[in-house]
Amino acid sequence: MSYADIVFKEMVTKILTEGVSTSGQKVRPVWSDGTPAHTLKVFSVVNRYDLSKEFPAPTLRPVNFKACVDEILWIWQKKSNNIHDLNSHIWDSWADETGSIGKAYGYQVGKKSRFITNENGEKVKVDQTDYILNQLKTNPLSRRIIGNLYNVEEVDEMRLDPCCYSITLNVVGNKLNMLLNQRSQDTIVAGEWNIVQYAVLLYMFAQVTGYEVGELVHVIADCHIYDRHIEIAAELLTREPYPAPTFWINPEIKDFYKFTVDDFRLDNYQHHPQIKNIPVAI
Repeated sequence: MSYADIVFKEMVTKILTEGVSTSGQKVRPVWSDGTPAHTLKVFSVVNRYDLSKEFPAPTLRPVNFKACVDEILWIWQKKSNNIHDLNSHIWDSWADETGSIGKAYGYQVGKKSRFITNENGEKVKVDQTDYILNQLKTNPLSRRIIGNLYNVEEVDEMRLDPCCYSITLNVVGNKLNMLLNQRSQDTIVAGEWNIVQYAVLLYMFAQVTGYEVGELVHVIADCHIYDRHIEIAAELLTREPYPAPTFWINPEIKDFYKFTVDDFRLDNYQHHPQIKNIPVAI
């Protein structure tokens, strides 16, 4: 059975049985009808996935794999903060009339804020993606290969503070590992989504820099289930996982910027039916 599902069910069970309710307290999120969106929450969840053994795709319900990949490319490859560059509507609620989500996500990735030494021995300023790629190729044992989207100087100019806000890449032997930090996780809406897309990102970085994939470690600070999702969570717990699908990445792509959504696939993907019309707190 899918190991990712085992992790997910353990996380959901922990929240439902040990989570502390925010009912009666002042909270920021609201439902579409204006009602405060309260949660059951636990602090500091750490999940580990060995990608060399299995791709962490959910089978308790399907993940919209193309949309997952499209969003991670939007952030780390296109470095965009405009929903018109995205082929889904998941960011529509946070965009302004021009489609911008402010100085968030891809905007922070694309800022030239890091220095590298090029092949001519010159110091040049690059963005975060190019810094990571350079360090993995030229200085792989560095303990400073970090991407960070939480720019405190500009966070007030973001339409939404980044949820998954930093990654740390670390090479051990011939394997590339990633630590993903997330400040807040809406477990029922996006619990499996984030881990799938950052697993894809780890595969991308590994393939174009010559490494095998290793571990993806996911650290979640505020891990919660919204009050209107509790019945959905209980339904998911009744479902038995299927075996994990096989992940395919186009082995011909050696340039990070050449990947498209069609260069990734989940083969033999068995899953339970989708749960539709899940309300989203904003």
